[in-house]
Amino acid sequence: MRRGWLPLVLMTALIVALGAYADHHSSAFLSKQNLNSLLLASLPLIIVSLGQAVALLVGGFDVSVAALMTLCVVVASFTLTPTTSGLALVPGSLALIGVGLATGLFNAFLIRVLRLPSIVATLGTLSILEGASLWLRSYPQGAINTDVTSALTKGIGWMPVAFIGVVAVAALADLWLYRSRPGLALRAVGLDETSSRRLGMSTGRTIVLAFVVCSVMASIAGFFLAAEVQVGSPIIGNQALESIAAAVLGGASLAGGKGSFFGTMLAAFFLTEIDNVLPFFQQPTEYAEMAIGVLILLALLLYQAPELIARFRRARHRIDPVEAPATT
Repeated sequence: MRRGWLPLVLMTALIVALGAYADHHSSAFLSKQNLNSLLLASLPLIIVSLGQAVALLVGGFDVSVAALMTLCVVVASFTLTPTTSGLALVPGSLALIGVGLATGLFNAFLIRVLRLPSIVATLGTLSILEGASLWLRSYPQGAINTDVTSALTKGIGWMPVAFIGVVAVAALADLWLYRSRPGLALRAVGLDETSSRRLGMSTGRTIVLAFVVCSVMASIAGFFLAAEVQVGSPIIGNQALESIAAAVLGGASLAGGKGSFFGTMLAAFFLTEIDNVLPFFQQPTEYAEMAIGVLILLALLLYQAPELIARFRRARHRIDPVEAPATT
């Protein structure tokens, strides 16, 4: 149980420590304007990371999510135009969800029917989605409806309403994951698909739903990315590896069967915070990428320390009898 809380405690401590350090060097960090900007900037990564956590729970990856977010932004520039208003915005919004749903079903077909490894399947999907984005918009153009962007960024003071909703969703999702039978089934499939199938669980349906949810969450994240850029750009979206990093830092196992949605949310916020504070220190953005890589390696070592120690001990016990001198 203590190990389950470790990612939550660690991510919270890192968020507070980095924030305190940034505030010590620049009072602008805790300004209302910067806090609002930080929270809004974190939403796309948080939402897509929550979906990525679902894929990781069943032992898969989805590296197509960033390209899907980009395609949703491009599609929004066609379906959510400045001249569209009122109820006419509803079909345009549903079109983005439809793109996510279709992508999730396509990925699930490649993985479950054609039996392709998830990383190979979603790499192929990534290329298709990137090509579609460039085909629709060869360069950034097409303004996105300001009514939509204003609704997505609406806040109470400096606190975005959407951020409050995402925190609530992450907390409830963790309760569902560890306190419900469907949540247990999701984790069981990730831990041991063969045993889960023998116990009568619908492993195929669970995996299909996991990848569909992952893609739909990426399309929702695309809404907030569209609100951020406000133009149909085919060259944005780099959240694929960051979403996996956030899920892992939040407690997800690369082998499947373990994870935390709330921990994923905290980790995604922390990764966004790193990008936010670098300008205050006048440091290049490359430092953020290096920091993320180091954090992932440290998290894997820390979270899996008991397993690593157990493996070392087993290996040592196998070697000791061989090396022990013979007695006469």
